[in-house]
Amino acid sequence: MNTEEFDAIVIGTGQAGKPLARDLGAAGMRTAIIEKARVGGTCVIDGCTPTKTMIASARVAHLVHRAADFGVRAGSISIDLNAVRQRKRSIVDSFSSGARDALEDAENVELIFGMARFTANHALEVATEERGTRSLSSPRIFINTGTRTQVPSIDGLAAVAWHDNASIMELAEVPDHLVVLGGGFIGLEFGQMFRRLGAGVTIIEADDQLVSREDADIADGLREILQEDGISVRLGTRTISVTEAEGLIVRVDGPDGEEELRGSHLLVAVGRRPNTDELGLENTDVRLNDDGFVEVDDTLQTPVRGMWALGDVNGGPPFTHVSYDDYRIVRDNVLGAGGADRSGRLLTYTLFTDPQLGRVGRTKSQARDEGLDVHVGCISTEQVARAKETGETRGLMKVVVEAGTDRILGAAILAPQGGEIAALIQLAMMGGLTASTMREGMYSHPTWSEALNALFESLPSEDE
Repeated sequence: MNTEEFDAIVIGTGQAGKPLARDLGAAGMRTAIIEKARVGGTCVIDGCTPTKTMIASARVAHLVHRAADFGVRAGSISIDLNAVRQRKRSIVDSFSSGARDALEDAENVELIFGMARFTANHALEVATEERGTRSLSSPRIFINTGTRTQVPSIDGLAAVAWHDNASIMELAEVPDHLVVLGGGFIGLEFGQMFRRLGAGVTIIEADDQLVSREDADIADGLREILQEDGISVRLGTRTISVTEAEGLIVRVDGPDGEEELRGSHLLVAVGRRPNTDELGLENTDVRLNDDGFVEVDDTLQTPVRGMWALGDVNGGPPFTHVSYDDYRIVRDNVLGAGGADRSGRLLTYTLFTDPQLGRVGRTKSQARDEGLDVHVGCISTEQVARAKETGETRGLMKVVVEAGTDRILGAAILAPQGGEIAALIQLAMMGGLTASTMREGMYSHPTWSEALNALFESLPSEDE
């Protein structure tokens, strides 16, 4: 088999792989980008794009149900999940085909569909349908293969029909009762979405709180909102077994002992595992950690010179914007002046429940664990004029500031448009603005941003 030599090879068309391949090609490098399924990666195919599309449909249903609160008589409604699904498919197809066209039109870039497997540090084989197995080599290889659903070891799970984040979006009918294993981002977004579409929902979480990254008051506020929506939330509860009998029987062990929960559908959302097990990395000097993620340094290089891992597969924060920032780091180091790394990166993310949970920087617990002396400000969303006017008063806003320096360390915004408000605080942190500056800012009235006045005013003064 003849070996085809490329200047660069990118494995995976996720949020880091796509732009990197195009930049490499534009720089004059003959580049191959390999994709085993559809162009777009997790975000476009079965992550951000489709879920937020379906969540938008669920929010419309929620608002119609609340119409009377605003003096509007809407009457009864029904859910056409086929139409919701088709809208989702159309948007995903548009995004994916657009990304594919961009790669196929890119200068010096060849898009190859197939499964890649390493045979040596800088050599791999790609099993394709059109041209059989191709042998490729390159001095620069970039791994961007993402993650997939982690399947927990639960008695009986393999014998029943269950769903992951991708298959649950292909249902033709709303479940009678959806049981969700996992109280993280995926479980909470799907749980609330299907509840708003008419399903009964039970969320089972082994930890003592939802969204384990957050402080307890934020997690409790989110739990209360979900329960108000009619979702049963079982915390500190371990799933023992799953059986099929006129639906599903999920046996759990929780604070009240063992019991059986019944449901019609099961969503498994207890975590993600990296797509590294079929890459043949045992034939290279690349190292994996105990969970199978590729080990990299702060420049995202593996121990093998000329090999990098970007996005979720390297075990960093599993967010699309982090993957895209990985691309920027590698781009600057490979094609630019160099010196870019991920140390000191300001992390932000948004949980797209309704209200949203926008997070930037440290929590109070994280700051204190680092030995920082902090002040904490917190207000209820009910204190915000915009919230009252729009009838969206559920939630709270919290900011963490370093005592003495007035430096903003982080914030959690559980509110409508929480992600957007957190982004404003992120910009302030990036620009080095102090809490006092934010407190005295003049924000347009009546906007959600105006809540920043009250939030920063809630901080204790230095002499308190």
